[in-house]
Amino acid sequence: MSTLSYDATGAAREALEQHLPALLEDRIATRIFAKDHTLWGPDAEQESAVRLGWVEAATVSQPLVSGILELRDALKAEGVTRIVLCGMGGSSLAPEVIAGTAGVELTVLDSTDPEQVSAALVRLAETAIVVSSKSGSTVETDSQRRIFEQAFTDAGIDAKSRIVIVTDPGSPLDKASREAGYRAVFNADPNVGGRFSALTAFGLVPCGLAGVDIQAFLDEAEEAAEILNEDAPENIGLALGTALGGTNPLRNKIVIAEDGSGIVGFADWAEQLIAESTGKLGTGVLPVVAGPSAPEVTSGAADVLVVRLVAADADDVQLGDNEVAIAGGLATQMMVWEFATAVAGRLLGINPYDQPDVEAAKVAARGLLDAQPEPTPANFVDGAIEVRGGDWLGDASTASAAVSALLAQLADDSYLSVQAYFDRLAYAPFEGVRDQLAAVSGRPVTFGWGPRFLHSTGQFHKGGPAIGVFLQVTAESATDLSIPERPFTFGELISAQAAGDAQVLSDHGRPVLRLHLTDRAAGVKQLQDIVSELAGQAASHTES
Repeated sequence: MSTLSYDATGAAREALEQHLPALLEDRIATRIFAKDHTLWGPDAEQESAVRLGWVEAATVSQPLVSGILELRDALKAEGVTRIVLCGMGGSSLAPEVIAGTAGVELTVLDSTDPEQVSAALVRLAETAIVVSSKSGSTVETDSQRRIFEQAFTDAGIDAKSRIVIVTDPGSPLDKASREAGYRAVFNADPNVGGRFSALTAFGLVPCGLAGVDIQAFLDEAEEAAEILNEDAPENIGLALGTALGGTNPLRNKIVIAEDGSGIVGFADWAEQLIAESTGKLGTGVLPVVAGPSAPEVTSGAADVLVVRLVAADADDVQLGDNEVAIAGGLATQMMVWEFATAVAGRLLGINPYDQPDVEAAKVAARGLLDAQPEPTPANFVDGAIEVRGGDWLGDASTASAAVSALLAQLADDSYLSVQAYFDRLAYAPFEGVRDQLAAVSGRPVTFGWGPRFLHSTGQFHKGGPAIGVFLQVTAESATDLSIPERPFTFGELISAQAAGDAQVLSDHGRPVLRLHLTDRAAGVKQLQDIVSELAGQAASHTES
């Protein structure tokens, strides 16, 4: 197993001292691995009873390896060397991290933006797709499968020979895919929830087909599970769990800062795991993905805890107040964080295995797709930006004033969520507004690409504490794509998803500023300039 280490200061160390004796006395570690579904209270027992398969996933998944590698070799012999993963949330985040860390090419399509979908429909002669969905009912994944199937057919390629399915046994997708005669169908353990599924077929199939050494990955995870399955004071999973869910008062913004771990995108995976598992019943902890020198790291805010992902061979990591440093290989870290999230759920008094508020945005989006209402009129237009907001906009008449009015809604315990519904690959630099807005606001800022964040932090936004303030950015597309055998296009789908989520957030009493870019490139630049100007003004004010 890779080297695993942990250190903590301040509130995290105090949480460990406070909670570790009871966790050891109650044998929490061994009871988790014994799949004791009573650990999270009576209300959670029914769900927990069918969601604890993750503790043995590394062992249960071993028989999958040979079939995955055989298929990879067969595809390669046919000249198929490019794998596209069509999946959302737990079906896409883990494979993206696993492949990225291994340095293996895997195209992850987790968007309904027509431009991002179009960009994935290339190199078809050398492409196979993996469609990952527990049930097959996920509208994004179903739409992606449909357009790829049509694209293969139009290119004279037998589509069935290029489609691989990962789903739960007996699901509607399982049955339909076998009847359709797709190239392969892999079944995952149905007793593992999506965000805990990294070590199941959902994580292994796309990565194994792309070229990752999944046998070594599983072997490492098995060793980590053995270490975690001990009621011992040195159990790092218990320590991290107390840091996440046991600080007093609760530091409910967990800033996860990549600081030399060598794991590509780990915080994005952990973000979903923690937010969707803990953000409910008005409580929870919000993961904030940031760099080691982000404003939140040095803010000293009373509601922030910093977790640094450091290199295994890092010497003398210097921790500030209320910080944690953790090091380990990817499979090891995934096991530790899944275990720690389960421990945090117990400390928070919630069920870490359900997601009661995720469905609300899906229902709203489906309603808007069916009704096809006229867009809500803009409050005003500034350049390439249409502005929509609530009464809190006041007399704002520019996009800059509107952003300032939104930031004014932040309280001492608030966070700002930036949600961008357009091509996350072509416009990746837009994420730079996160650090700038954190500096301007003085509060933690999360950045999510829509619609993928709906399957991640979307649960916390609606089910967690009512302290979020939301900046939603949508963008016009120069082109649109029809979805085969569906009465709506990709452009209409992503618009409905954005409007539906904004509607649900507003219904929850959250301030939502909606900025629609009527010209994508020009609007992005205009908004970046606005944020840069606000950051400059804030810096000048601080210096004076």
